[in-house]
Amino acid sequence: MAAEPKPATLSADEVRRLTELVADERRVPTAPAGTRTPGIEDFCRDAAVLLGADAVIRDAEALDKASTDWAHMSPILAARLPAGRAEVVLRPSRHELVPAVVALAHRLRIPVTPRGKGTGNYGQAIPLRGGAVLDLTGCDRVLDAGDGWIRAEAGAKMSDLEAHARSLGQELWMFPSTFGTTLGGFLAGGNGGTGSLSNGTNGDGFVRELTVVPCTAEAEPFTVRNEAALPYIHAYGTTGIIATATVSLQRARAWTGLFAAFDAWESATAALAALVRLEPAPRLVSMDEPGLVRTFAPDPALDPDALSLRSIVEERAEPEARALVERHGGRVLETRPAPRGPALISSLSFNHPTYHLMKAEQGWFHLEISGDVLLGDPSAVKAVYPDTVLHLEGMRAGPVGMLMARYEDPDTVYRGIEALNALGVGVHDVHQWYVDRRVDLVRATARTTDPLGLINPGHLLSA
Repeated sequence: MAAEPKPATLSADEVRRLTELVADERRVPTAPAGTRTPGIEDFCRDAAVLLGADAVIRDAEALDKASTDWAHMSPILAARLPAGRAEVVLRPSRHELVPAVVALAHRLRIPVTPRGKGTGNYGQAIPLRGGAVLDLTGCDRVLDAGDGWIRAEAGAKMSDLEAHARSLGQELWMFPSTFGTTLGGFLAGGNGGTGSLSNGTNGDGFVRELTVVPCTAEAEPFTVRNEAALPYIHAYGTTGIIATATVSLQRARAWTGLFAAFDAWESATAALAALVRLEPAPRLVSMDEPGLVRTFAPDPALDPDALSLRSIVEERAEPEARALVERHGGRVLETRPAPRGPALISSLSFNHPTYHLMKAEQGWFHLEISGDVLLGDPSAVKAVYPDTVLHLEGMRAGPVGMLMARYEDPDTVYRGIEALNALGVGVHDVHQWYVDRRVDLVRATARTTDPLGLINPGHLLSA
């Protein structure tokens, strides 16, 4: 459930236009349940030869699971998804098996949707046109590591990468709030998380190298490095299937979790802004209103009647962080060492407060937001939608966060986006399933790497 640390700003008219394109079946045809892709039986038979019969799964429960994600967190998407259903799930056990399967799909014209653990929130890996879901969670080996880097298969969990890096005295630059997310899923569908405060998104140097499998006749894997990897990051697999990835490590540090409470928004956000500038830099700084804190599991470090400010700081910086909180009128409730303290703070970051709120009560929607205006008086922002509650993340590029409010209808959401923009709030609309980062670059790349448009079709809109 990783969120975008630097949300893009779209006008309400742009949001409506793009949403209409997605909903227009003439532009984005979907495959209703019961639709059979021509050649699917031949594909399944030949895939069983390549992968083994146990790796070709067609039971109804597996197909249903592979055709959904956490898009039900959006009431707008929940009304339209699932929009297609997998006809087969393929589970290769190592990345070397992927090219032959993709070449087979190209030959028989079978849509292929790559997928990790399915923790995305916006339908990124839902097979809109049926065909095969390529479940890469079995390709989970950590392959190699060195000074400043680690290489793994796409299905390796971020938690396993962090553990391996720690055994070498290093740590990941960043990892998503859903710590068990797969590496390939995070790179193809996520953007940032714990560590993004100072390191930015996964498109800001985190990726050293990718091995990509194109959907072409030969499906010959190729390697891209550094900036050349950008067309494959947050592209939902539409430019090729990430088979392995090499990402950045840094020296391991001793972290602790600092939990504080505030009575006023202005003083709490002033402390958040100051913590972000602390040296050495924190790994994460998050803040929630009491209405959100009350949906979390009870914990002495979380006051349900106060604003909660939480930070993962280096142990040596803890006294300065504590003094900073107290200087801004806050109360330090607890400092909790690793792993428990930082793990709890990470698990309550980015989109996870949205999850807790929606689990506690139905009828909410959310938007990703950004802008320095969030650090001041929040009354104008909160007046846009009924019963608005806010979650913030501190970033050196400026605060980002989640706005949650009572859901009425899509038009009210889109009118509100326009009103927020007028207040200086950047908004990333989360109620859609199409690629919306570096779109021109992704389109240009896909013309070569997926000329037939078979990889995760329907998620990359034509110009």
